[in-house]
Amino acid sequence: MIKSFSYVAALCLLGAVSCTPAAKTDNALPEWAFGGFERPEGVNPLITPNQESVFACPMKGEEVKWEFADTFNPAAVVKDGKIYILYRAEDDPTAGIGGRTSRIGLAETADGITIDSRRATPVMYPDTTEISQTYEWKGGCEDPRVVVAQVDGKPLYVMTYTGWNNRTPRLCIATSEDLQTWTHHGPAFLDALDGKYKDLACKSGSIVTEVKDGVQRAAKVKINGEEKYLMYWGEAWVCAATSDDLVHWEPYVDADKNLIHLIDTREGYFDSDLTECGPPAVITDNGILLFYNGKNKSGEKGDQDYPAKTYAAGQILFSLDNPYEAIGRLDKPFFRPMDDFEKSGQYVDGTVFIEGLVYHNDKWYLYYGCADSMVGVAVYDPAKRSGYGDPVKQEQPQK
Repeated sequence: MIKSFSYVAALCLLGAVSCTPAAKTDNALPEWAFGGFERPEGVNPLITPNQESVFACPMKGEEVKWEFADTFNPAAVVKDGKIYILYRAEDDPTAGIGGRTSRIGLAETADGITIDSRRATPVMYPDTTEISQTYEWKGGCEDPRVVVAQVDGKPLYVMTYTGWNNRTPRLCIATSEDLQTWTHHGPAFLDALDGKYKDLACKSGSIVTEVKDGVQRAAKVKINGEEKYLMYWGEAWVCAATSDDLVHWEPYVDADKNLIHLIDTREGYFDSDLTECGPPAVITDNGILLFYNGKNKSGEKGDQDYPAKTYAAGQILFSLDNPYEAIGRLDKPFFRPMDDFEKSGQYVDGTVFIEGLVYHNDKWYLYYGCADSMVGVAVYDPAKRSGYGDPVKQEQPQK
C-alpha cells in the first residue's frame, strides 16, 4: 500500500495525473454514517445566478429577472436516468435576506456533476391561486426537497418547501407528474388535528426514502403496527409526521396534542443553534438515516472548532423498529464549509446547506447551497468508503 501511494504521489508531482490533497483523517465516521463525500475537482459551484433569465411573473404582473441575485438550496430527484436539480432562485439583489421573492428553477444532469440543460423560466413560483396568495405572496417558494413515489402505477413527485408570505414561514406541499407543472396544496398540517398547527412557523420536511433495485423512492415504514409515509421536519428541533398519501400530514404529538421533539440542539456542538432537516432521509441496513443542517452558536455555547454562525451538516440514525427513536448522532459535522465559495456571498459566515441527495449509478450525489448564493455537489461512493468526514481542522494553504 505504501508503494502504491508513493507511486501515485510521484505522478502528481510530475503532473501525470490530476490530484487533490489527501483529506485529513481527524474526523472518523461510525460505520452507520455515509461518507466521506468528495467535492469533484473543477466542478463547483455547479449552478450560479443568471442575470439574463426573464420570467413573466403572475404575482407581480410584470417581467422579472427571477434568478438575478442568488441560486441555492437545491432539491434533486432521478427521472428517466437523469438527475433533475430543483434549486431556489432569488430575484432582487438590492433586498436583504428574507426580502426577496424566491422561485424554483430546474436543471438536469446525466452524470450528476455537469449541467446539461437549465430551464429559462421557473417551474415553481407564487401564482394567482388562493393557496399561493395566502401562503406564498410575496416571499415565494423556498428551500425544496423532492421525492418520487409510485402512485396508481405512475410516478408522483412530491415537494416539501417553505411557503413564505412575508409574515409566517410554513412547511408546504406540492405535487407534480413531470417536474414542470406543480399543484400547490398549501401547508402540510392544514387539516391535521383540527387545524391546530396550520399556522405554525415551520419548515424543512425530509420524507423517508428507500433504494430498491437501484431506484430511490418514498417508502412507507411500520409505525404502531401501521404502514405510513414518514417525514422528519423542523428547524430549531426535529419532529415527525405521518401520511397515507404524501400530501396530508399529521404531526407526531403527545396525549395533549403537543409536538414531540425527537432531536434538539446541543450546547457546545456544531448544531447548538439549529437542527434543520436536510434532504430526504434514507432507509439503510442500520436504520433510517437523517441528514440535517446544524448552525453553530456564537460564543462559549457553540463548538469552538468552527466559526460562529456556520452552517454544517450532520447525520442522525433512527431505529427502523421505532422510527421516533434516535440511536446514533454525529458529534462533528461530516460536511462543512471548506472552499472559498462556501464562505462568501449572501451568507459570509460559511454555509453548506444540504437539501438534495439522490442515488444514481451506484453513487450518492449530495446537492447543497453555498453561502446562500450558489449550488454545489459532492459525491459519496459506497464501494470506496473512506469513513471520514470533512476535517475538523482545515489546513491553511501554503504561501
